[in-house]
Parts: sequence; structure tokens; C-alpha cells
Amino acid sequence: MNLQPTVLVLLSVLFSLPFSLNASDALDLPHAFDAGWKGQKTCELMYENESVRVARCIFPPGIGHEKHYHNPHFGYVLEGGTLSIRDAGGERTVTTEANGSWSTTERTVHEAVNIGETTTSYVIVEPRIQ
Repeated sequence: MNLQPTVLVLLSVLFSLPFSLNASDALDLPHAFDAGWKGQKTCELMYENESVRVARCIFPPGIGHEKHYHNPHFGYVLEGGTLSIRDAGGERTVTTEANGSWSTTERTVHEAVNIGETTTSYVIVEPRIQ
């Protein structure tokens, strides 16, 4: 899959967002691209340069993502699914659809597990924060 045109569009959207770095406890946690599930990696770094990092994260049924942080980012849903997500606001169930997207303008901290019956996967685009 050639992501070059898609990444350029995503970067233009992402870099136009104002950023806020909250969630101070994030410094004691792994970054999302480094976090895994029960010792196994769930995200693969696809591209990086001095200004951006792009990863693909894959979660088969029953597999999750240990508590971690994200810098401000843009996410794109490759394969939809149902996740149980726990963050500072509590626990909630989120169902995503393929080709959906989201973005954040601040550092976030959460953990998640795929509680659905299908594999779900995402592309995450993050600017490098200095």
C-alpha cells in the first residue's frame, strides 16, 4: 500500500491543529508505538523522519494495548471493530468503521482491548514534539 499521498494530506491537517501537552503522568508510560499487549508488539513503525512518525496498529479479538500515551495525532481506521477503552474519564465501548478517522490536539493516556469478534487496525500519524 502506497501511503505517500495520504500521509501528505494527513500531515497538512495534523500540523494545522493547535497542540496542548497535558496528561503529565504520560512520562512514566510507554509511547503508543512502543506499548504492546502481554509482551507482544501491536504497532509497527511504517515511516518516520525529523518531523513525523507513522505507525500501523493491529488488534485481533482479545488483544489490546497496555496503558500508554499518544502525543497529538491523527488516526485512520483500516479495519473497524469494537474496543473497550479506559482512560481518565472511565471505561467505555467504542465501535469504529473502516475509513473512519479521529484526531487529538493534546497528549492522551489510555489502554484498550479489542472486545469484538474481528481484527481491528489503525494508522496513527504523529508529529514529532520537540
